[in-house]
Amino acid sequence: MKITNKELTELAISNSEYRLIVKRLGREPNHLELGLFGSLWSEHCGYKHSKLLIKTLPNESDKLLVEPGVENAGVIDLDEIAVVMKVESHNHPSAIEPYEGAATGVGGIVRDILAMGARPIALLNSLRFGPLSEPYSKRIFQGVVSGISGYGNCIGVPDIGGEIGFSTTYAGNPLVNAMCIGLVEPKYMARAVTGDPGNVLLLVGADTGKDGIHGASGLASQTFEEGREELRPTVQVGNPFLEKVLIEACLELIQSGDYVGLQDLGAAGLTSASVECASKSKTGLEIDIDQVPLRESGLSPYEIMLSESEERMLVIATPDQVMKVRQIFGKWGLEATKIGLVTDNGNVIIKSGGKEQANIPVELLTDPPLYEVNGTKPSWLTSLQSFDLSKLKKPESGAIETLLTILASSNVSSKKWVYEQYDHHVQTNTVIEPGKGDAAVLRLKGSQKGISTSIDGNGRLCYLDPEVGGAISVAEACRNISCTGATPMALTDCLNFGNPETNDVAFQLNRCVKGIGDAARKFKVPIVSGNVSLYNESHGQSIYPTPIIGALGVIDDIDKIAASGFVSDTDIVFLLGMDKFDDDFSSLAGSEFLETVHGLVEGQPSIDLDFEYNLQALCRQLITKDLVKSSHDISEGGLLSAIAESCIIGNIGFKMIECTDERWDIAYFGEKQSQIIISISPENKTETIELINKSGIPFMELGVVGGAKLEIGIKESISVTTLSKYWHASIPPS
Repeated sequence: MKITNKELTELAISNSEYRLIVKRLGREPNHLELGLFGSLWSEHCGYKHSKLLIKTLPNESDKLLVEPGVENAGVIDLDEIAVVMKVESHNHPSAIEPYEGAATGVGGIVRDILAMGARPIALLNSLRFGPLSEPYSKRIFQGVVSGISGYGNCIGVPDIGGEIGFSTTYAGNPLVNAMCIGLVEPKYMARAVTGDPGNVLLLVGADTGKDGIHGASGLASQTFEEGREELRPTVQVGNPFLEKVLIEACLELIQSGDYVGLQDLGAAGLTSASVECASKSKTGLEIDIDQVPLRESGLSPYEIMLSESEERMLVIATPDQVMKVRQIFGKWGLEATKIGLVTDNGNVIIKSGGKEQANIPVELLTDPPLYEVNGTKPSWLTSLQSFDLSKLKKPESGAIETLLTILASSNVSSKKWVYEQYDHHVQTNTVIEPGKGDAAVLRLKGSQKGISTSIDGNGRLCYLDPEVGGAISVAEACRNISCTGATPMALTDCLNFGNPETNDVAFQLNRCVKGIGDAARKFKVPIVSGNVSLYNESHGQSIYPTPIIGALGVIDDIDKIAASGFVSDTDIVFLLGMDKFDDDFSSLAGSEFLETVHGLVEGQPSIDLDFEYNLQALCRQLITKDLVKSSHDISEGGLLSAIAESCIIGNIGFKMIECTDERWDIAYFGEKQSQIIISISPENKTETIELINKSGIPFMELGVVGGAKLEIGIKESISVTTLSKYWHASIPPS
């Protein structure tokens, strides 16, 4: 049967790639074989437009237990225990079927952690939507949040942190990035390998259905425009209760040691899970497609191999281990079905009805063409960067009124009405919960140690300067970790971009990755895992380039940490990173103030990575010495917004010095990088100043905590109750 252009389009295979397949294979592939190539050569699985860039990122550390990119997730050694971490996207599925798209995004990232032998202990998410005033964006938002809570709450893994942003650029293409963290004793760490020829492939978990077919190739590897309803079958359907049982059964198997390899069935389903295991072990596979348990009759070999039905795992065991595997899964009400064998011929052979349906060398399936992505700087970007911010007029309203506008804006306002739908205390490890700190903090039971984790990204800054914005994404993720007192140890990234085949997106992707790499090297923090989501466009409109950075830090003494809220009357507040207010208009570049008040996204963002590194080191030192009562970084909304948040979180007022400069809008709402506000007890003031001076970081005293109002000098004041009302003004859409 001749392969048609329609089939190639469905699989996101170009004509030149098809010719390459024919050349390497030495013949025309059949329909099933082409499906295997389409999945494994897809952007989602093969990283055709990003692998060469990803290879430039720093990924070495003496704390890493697996080489990044080789296994399902990164593993960081903390001596007796190891932390497993990864972030992935489920953007396009969530745009089509928001509840199931987000829910199965959670399920998939949890199984990635499980496949490493780790118990999942925490979830985080980074979300982007269009304005909630738009009915479509409102519907997507409601479905995504419900999907995350509906799935995560059922499996007993706390959702402890995240971020949500809104912009018209995401109106047609939301971003749903899910991050998971797990713990494993190094001796129990699992690998996605086949072992020796003769070993058995066992499929466990849910039966296989038609959902998710072409999810990796057609859906995640090309843009989509009209006809989204027709794409609904490409979105998986989740069952969190089955996932919970699967988690416990797999962990029991791992503890027993009666298996060889473990892999989850995620993108490209059985195809990816089996072939990638064989590739790592340099073996072949023979799969009897007729043995795969099905939810419905009549599925073709093509549909079975490409299905992305959820809650499935592939277990590889020796013949002697098969009975024990079945006993363990049977205890949990699950079947372990033999579907094939490991072979020594290096090919994946798929059979049905005793006849060969596909026969392809594994090395061909796992060796997609890789493209260099460069691009040149577009002229429109030069125009945005050269915008003269000094021409902006100061708002006619006062500082307090402007503050209330910023606090109530969708990007700055409290997201309590979202995260209160998530269970963030299950497993009883959460020390700093959502809304209380710059990062979440978990205790490691049986130890005085803890871990701090956050997830961050700023597409607006990356839009204005991809390289600088990429560096800032890393800096802010690490800064949030440092503000709790933790030392950043590892990063995971999710690169959300538009169509890399266009010049503008190619430029954005290339420069963003460079900025991320430069910052990670400066902070000496490896990028241990991640995901790339390209083709995020709708109706020809690309999203902002939005790299999302998940960060993990380690705390040696869980009793010495800092949250964001002010604590006690008479505490003194310092601003680390500046020693005076100034008229640096550049700090308004890409700021929330600039867009909310002036309706502009313009300017040239900047960051000094050396200065940032030293600032964070100082902050950690002060917290470790138990000098800091609270710590909060300055990011979206600027200094005054950060002060207001600390008042609201601590439910206490603050008497702040007045900006003596005429341009209070810059001083209070600029988003200059590398600034942190800390509060300290009066008795610790001398020691704190000595350490700050020794570090060389400039600082200034902002005022004193106390009372029930935020007071700015003698001119303006407002009650904390009113601040809180505005900050919580974003009412959950009905």
